[in-house]
Amino acid sequence: MSPQPLVPEPSRMRAGDADRDAILSVIQDAFANGRLSTAEVSERQERALTSVYTDELLPIVVDLPEGQAVAARWGVPAPQQRFAASPVPDTGDTRFVVMSGRDYALRPGETWVRNVVIMGGDTIDTTPAFGPGVTVTIHADMVMGGHTIRVPAGVQVLDECQGIMNGNTITKNARGDGSNGTLVLTGTAFMAGHTVKLAKRS
Repeated sequence: MSPQPLVPEPSRMRAGDADRDAILSVIQDAFANGRLSTAEVSERQERALTSVYTDELLPIVVDLPEGQAVAARWGVPAPQQRFAASPVPDTGDTRFVVMSGRDYALRPGETWVRNVVIMGGDTIDTTPAFGPGVTVTIHADMVMGGHTIRVPAGVQVLDECQGIMNGNTITKNARGDGSNGTLVLTGTAFMAGHTVKLAKRS
């Protein structure tokens, strides 16, 4: 039997030449304004040219002020939420949070969250996912937004985000010693940041 052709997931939109050209223009403008080095321009151009879906394009320029117009112009639909049996693998789809947000909790075994956040943010309870030796990574590319993240006692928080005029706020009582796991915050941000708090049940 011949293999069935691969069909794209309906929740993702394929990128066209006009979409890629818009991102390439942003990269060029950022280079002209001194925000990117030659090496960074080449790397981002390569990512743009090889992107298949629109949700792969926006993270390339989300940390650039020149990219805000593109982000505001694109009405990118949020991917449909998928549910899987526990444990959840440590990779996942990108969720778009645009001028909105919701409250939800991670599931046991869920160790990877990836978002693009534009003028919005979720409230995320990470408690069910943590335990001794567990590492949970929340990767968010943010523009004027950010999440409220609740962690249980004993969780060490590592802030590895990079950006412009941004900063994550980690409240004093949420700074654990790592005995109950580690939360790693990654991604890029422009005038944005998360707030990490101790979960109420802790």
